[in-house]
Amino acid sequence: MTENTATLAPPPLTKLNLWVMAIATGLVVANLYYNQPLLDEIARTFRITQAKAGSISMLTQVGYAVGMLFIIPLGDMLKRKKLIMGNFAMIIGALLLCAFSPNVGFLMMASFLIGATSVTPQLLVPMAAHLARPEERGRTVGFVMSGLLIGILLSRTISGFVGAHLGWRAMFIMAAVVMFLLWILLYFLLPEVYPDYKGNYKTLMQSLVTLIRDEPLLRMAAIRGALCFASFAAFWTTLTFLLREPPFNAGSDVAGAFGLVGAFGALGASFMGRISDKGNSRQVTTYSIGLVIFSYLVFGISGSSYLGLVAGVILLDLGVQATHISNQTLIFSLQPEARNRLNTVYMVTYFLGGASGTFIASQVWHVWQWPGVVAIGLVFSILALLVHLRFAKSPVIGL
Repeated sequence: MTENTATLAPPPLTKLNLWVMAIATGLVVANLYYNQPLLDEIARTFRITQAKAGSISMLTQVGYAVGMLFIIPLGDMLKRKKLIMGNFAMIIGALLLCAFSPNVGFLMMASFLIGATSVTPQLLVPMAAHLARPEERGRTVGFVMSGLLIGILLSRTISGFVGAHLGWRAMFIMAAVVMFLLWILLYFLLPEVYPDYKGNYKTLMQSLVTLIRDEPLLRMAAIRGALCFASFAAFWTTLTFLLREPPFNAGSDVAGAFGLVGAFGALGASFMGRISDKGNSRQVTTYSIGLVIFSYLVFGISGSSYLGLVAGVILLDLGVQATHISNQTLIFSLQPEARNRLNTVYMVTYFLGGASGTFIASQVWHVWQWPGVVAIGLVFSILALLVHLRFAKSPVIGL
């Protein structure tokens, strides 16, 4: 990297660029969630328990955290578009490995690799924040995050339908084809962003520790985000198991259809970003975490009916999404030259929280079924609120 390269002004962010980023974010992040409505079918294919099948989803999220830790910091050091293009080849390979897994051990490894490679959204979100004007950063992040949340939720709808009619392997073959087509789209329409960092990979990784030590707002956002995402993952991982039981007796297609319901939460993403732009982030986050807690109360009281599940899903997804956007808007305002590393710390912690929620909920379901899952979701979300309120008292949180 030369001095001239490092100092090139970023290109303007056009509406086309923004739409491409949002679409790409949603399509790539979907790879992480295709397996969730399919867990029961996978369990029957390989004749394993539902608890062991749940570990497949957990490994995907752990892989995502590992990929973010070692790949995303490179966004501050390498040309962003070039890094994204190279990453897509690995995504396609991982999806095909999953589709043709001969046994559950191979599938677990392939699921980990899908998570580790599908990190492109965490390059695109800081990229959008970098290219946006400061007064529009929250709205821009919210728009791209709308694409991400829609991808998360509709991935379950699509995979549930495909799994019910074509089998779970077909879903991963189709996903590989979509990634190839998306690679072509990004090659022609994604702008290039040049890095400012001039050190080597070793010092780049060491700087993550410095950021954690020096930025209390980063630590706060990471912890409350991880706890909220743990509650989110606990519900979505066990939903397919719940719907297999009486009184529902439903298949993966019905479990996936709940993604359409959860997509309502994505509609509030840009709105929450606009509120964050006005400096009301702390209050917004208090209310949004409250929505997550309330959603689990609804699940506990009315979880045996479709109406109760639908109401809870809308509350859960809106609350988690609003908290996530508030967190990312906050961390991207800290050190502009280190946005990818800030996002690395935040998102690694975030998805470790999700993996924990997935694993714990799978084990709890095996012993205590739905009441145990509701209890775990309440514990995670109440802890998130306590962490938020504790940090909100600090004078450093001037939000």
